[in-house]
Amino acid sequence: MTGASRGLGLALARALASDGWALVIDARGSEALDEAAEALSEKAKVVAIAGDVADPDHRSRLVAAAAEFGGLDLLINNASVLGPSPQPNLAEYPLEVLSTVYDVNVTAPLGLIQEALPLLRTSGGTIVNITSDAAIENYEGWGGYGSSKAALEQISNVLAAEEPAVTVIWFDPGDMNTAMHQEAFPGEDISDRPPPEASVPPLLKILESGRPSGRYRKAETDSS
Repeated sequence: MTGASRGLGLALARALASDGWALVIDARGSEALDEAAEALSEKAKVVAIAGDVADPDHRSRLVAAAAEFGGLDLLINNASVLGPSPQPNLAEYPLEVLSTVYDVNVTAPLGLIQEALPLLRTSGGTIVNITSDAAIENYEGWGGYGSSKAALEQISNVLAAEEPAVTVIWFDPGDMNTAMHQEAFPGEDISDRPPPEASVPPLLKILESGRPSGRYRKAETDSS
């Protein structure tokens, strides 16, 4: 799982560790990642590898660590970047920053999937790509991040058709009170948003029920 030192990634890692999963986790900040790994290791086997998912060598290390566990059943692409804060309109969006957003939010997840597919095909495993309602809604100021998530969704959609031995889930966790969401609204109080832990049970429900490849939203799963 990528981006596991805080927010939704950490909440998911805690839940999976409690269920007995062996985990390979990453984040860019080594200190926060080490703290997360130390807590998670009380319940599960954990390998923590700090680095940037946009780095091919780092992605290879993550998959190699999973292989050392004996296989790979689940890949969660959770790491992403927002872009500028506050979010600019597309007319003023700096293209060099947009390139970075796409590198992290689109190219890196696909790169990690490509590395992991041989293991996932063998296990009949599952890929989870964390997306956003910004991928399908026309929110002003969200053109950079939203279009990157839209690209990730279409990659997920096509991958599901191309890889029938693997389940591909793209999951919209809804609004959450996270550091990245706060970056999108600098100076505003977002304490009314649900904590990331609230989005974990719906995703686990999808995984445990063996649902087919597709796009799922927390709101829909809550009501089903």
